[in-house]
Amino acid sequence: MTKIENLIRPHLKCLSAYSSARDEFSGKAKIFLDANENALGSALYPKLNRYPDPYQLDLKKAIGKLKHIPPEQIFLGNGSDEPIDLLIRLFCEPKQDKIVLCPPTYGMYQVSASINNVDVLDIPLNESFHLETEKILEQADPDCKLLFLCSPNNPTGNLLRPEAIELLLSKFGSIVVIDEAYIDFAKAPSWTKRLSEFPNLVVLQTFSKAWGLAGLRLGMAFASEEIIGWLNKIKSPYNLSSLTQKAALKALNNETLINQQAHKILAMREDLKEKLLSLPFVETVYHSDANFLLIKTKHADSVYQSLLQKEIVVRNRSQIKQCEGGLRITVGTESENAQLIKALQSFNPENHTS
Repeated sequence: MTKIENLIRPHLKCLSAYSSARDEFSGKAKIFLDANENALGSALYPKLNRYPDPYQLDLKKAIGKLKHIPPEQIFLGNGSDEPIDLLIRLFCEPKQDKIVLCPPTYGMYQVSASINNVDVLDIPLNESFHLETEKILEQADPDCKLLFLCSPNNPTGNLLRPEAIELLLSKFGSIVVIDEAYIDFAKAPSWTKRLSEFPNLVVLQTFSKAWGLAGLRLGMAFASEEIIGWLNKIKSPYNLSSLTQKAALKALNNETLINQQAHKILAMREDLKEKLLSLPFVETVYHSDANFLLIKTKHADSVYQSLLQKEIVVRNRSQIKQCEGGLRITVGTESENAQLIKALQSFNPENHTS
């Protein structure tokens, strides 16, 4: 395995990271006159006049306790999109290096690469939405610095086979990023349990899905202390607000409720799947390990527009290669699911043209 230091963009190795006032101070104090904050505060939010902890230490300790991972191996960002972007900026030289994607998959990997002027090597999943492991290892060259794997995958919903991922972690010559945004809905262990085995492994998770905090915009990256150290070095000084940190700390006290909700969502997903399969124009409802279902129909565009007319929004994925005719449907509340099925039952393909 290539040393992590050898994968870092050369100019970043000499980078002097921004040092905030809070970085330069340690210990206890009663009076803070070091960061040019407004000491009088805000009339509406008097406790928000101080900058937040730049490294979110209390929150990382709480997450680390829950995940059984040392705080030094945790990076927290503005959604998972921030660590995705930072990983590309950390390891990929623009116009030179590449990332490897296995479409259909989460679209922000491609967007972040494009923003950073980094090329993408696409090696699509097979017809069963699983990895073409041999093709990845054959086609990836030394300029391929990152391999992004989404498991459970979005938009297909399935877990990628663990034996394929393990082989890639062992044989791929650079960083393997496993995006586990939906792992709390899956009956499989997180790859965070194997961080010590693979120094090239980065695992992404989020508070947006099972934790029900999409509006909070809080993503997590778990990796070796070395990789996390580099991410901390190149991130913005105060990338998470005090409000975000406080809300997340409070949410972590509700793990039991989160697990109960996840269990209920899975039960509703199976009920929704059964009802979708009963519809004559639905050809396939793909297996899902997430909180959504991907269906296939010859009338995807018409179904989508018909639902919009009833003020029901699903995700039309029919223009994506290998997802032709695909609609991605999130599991809603019991009432929302019932309204969805009622609307679909009234859909008549003969009255629409795709």
